[in-house]
Amino acid sequence: MTSTTKKVRDPRLDFFRGLGMFIIFVAHTPMNPLTKWIPARFGFSDATEIFVFCSGMASAIAFGAVFDRHGWLIGAARVAHRVWQVYWAQIVVFFVIAGLVAYLDSLAFAERSFVDGLNLARFFEDPATNLLGLLTLTYVPNYFDILPMYIVILAMMPLVMALAHFSPRAAIVGCLLLWAAVSQPWIAVLDVPVFQGLNLPAEPWSERTWFFNPFAWQLIFFTGFAFMRGWIPAPPVRRELVWLSIAVVIAAFFLHHRFVLDNVPALQEARNAIAALTTKTYFGLFRFVHFLALAYLAFVAAGVAGRNLPSTGWKGQGVEIVKMVGQQSLAVFLTGLVIARLAGVAFVIGGTGPLMVLLVNAAGFAILILVARMTAWFKSQPWKRRPETANALSASPRRPSDMTAPSVQVAVSS
Repeated sequence: MTSTTKKVRDPRLDFFRGLGMFIIFVAHTPMNPLTKWIPARFGFSDATEIFVFCSGMASAIAFGAVFDRHGWLIGAARVAHRVWQVYWAQIVVFFVIAGLVAYLDSLAFAERSFVDGLNLARFFEDPATNLLGLLTLTYVPNYFDILPMYIVILAMMPLVMALAHFSPRAAIVGCLLLWAAVSQPWIAVLDVPVFQGLNLPAEPWSERTWFFNPFAWQLIFFTGFAFMRGWIPAPPVRRELVWLSIAVVIAAFFLHHRFVLDNVPALQEARNAIAALTTKTYFGLFRFVHFLALAYLAFVAAGVAGRNLPSTGWKGQGVEIVKMVGQQSLAVFLTGLVIARLAGVAFVIGGTGPLMVLLVNAAGFAILILVARMTAWFKSQPWKRRPETANALSASPRRPSDMTAPSVQVAVSS
């Protein structure tokens, strides 16, 4: 019997993934004025990169250890089990939201159609065809496109781990080559359209493909995965790297805004190239560079093992709440998709005045926090805990033979 040391979860991972959950809720809420202040308005990358990168890091902890302890076959089985869970989460959340918006339209209290707002009219017009598309993930409306991307990337993990068995460098190069084949960042300079051959169908009635191409977005997932696995060393904290990252963030801010491209003659000719290099569907090169710069600044600001994150007082309590939300990201994400629709309804009814904006977003955040807390409670399996005291009313008298010393449970790590 051997003993192994359990890897401590990095608090920075949970904290920044929790922040991403709040930002995604804001971004998904129709008519929400706070969307003017989300990261996507200030640069190329946004909360999607945070979610995927941190998911890669979390997967390295959750699944990488299984590959290490039990081998490739059991590790692949563990990943398949997670893919199965996320697949059914995708199906269920679609039907919940589809039913919700259909019911809201039946009330006819607003001039707008909530079904059309999610572009689901075709689904209700031809449910036989589109139900099959939904179950096979060949019907993926834009609002429901993150989890399918995540499913495909998770399915790629056993392949990446197989490459890493020979060399971590082989796994890294393989991910880079796949991204390059799909995104082809250099072709923007040559004025060649972005290659769209390697993607998946999103609608049975058209040639539209997935908004998030998983074969391109796997790069940022496995970047986080590689950092957590130790395939890529943590970057050094150096002043010149900090200033370089700041320069990248500032440059991205100006290039991101149309008024700069429209008023600087030299940039007008490069507009198409910049657009191709910042494409969200194919995870353009500039998005990757911008995110890495932001991630490095966050890495430096948080400190080693997150020691700069507040741990006491009201700030410390706030950090703990955000971390809790990050730890339960799947349940929180699914809940956020649903309540974002209801928050949009609240804005339709009550307007978008300052008080209404505060109340709706605060209520949404509170629900996400409550869901995170409830999910953590259920995962702790409280029904398996030994009760501290027996219920005197329901307990039966103990026979003398029962008066033995209580058994002692010993936790042994293998």
